[in-house]
Amino acid sequence: MSQPSTPSRDNRDKTIEYLRNLENGDFASARSMCSATATVWHNDGKGAQTIDENMESMRRQIHTIESMHYEVIRQISDQDAVFQQHVVHVATKNGMRGELHAAVYFRFDDGLIARIEEYANFVPNDQASSGISPEGNKTRPS
Repeated sequence: MSQPSTPSRDNRDKTIEYLRNLENGDFASARSMCSATATVWHNDGKGAQTIDENMESMRRQIHTIESMHYEVIRQISDQDAVFQQHVVHVATKNGMRGELHAAVYFRFDDGLIARIEEYANFVPNDQASSGISPEGNKTRPS
């Protein structure tokens, strides 16, 4: 038996659909899921950018990506927001492999994504598999 549709369930599904669109390089479909004034913030010290600036940045980088997959770990939601933890598994055409670990907040207005805030950390596969963080600290018990 399927779960009844609720605004918070619908928003969780929308965040996954948004990520699948990005995964497939379908920026037009991803953009259509966002409000005209949507903004995106990353923990890179550059401040917020418009959704269009964010999409253009991704478009400029997509040619370097061999594969990308969003693995959603968990979602917590209420009426107008979804907090999500995910790992983006990335492989580039030059052979780099890694994982982008992220905690992301999505705010919705009238069913559209209006704000994205992403705290992320990239871990190259050689460091992830060795149990050593980028700073050289052990990440797993010996």
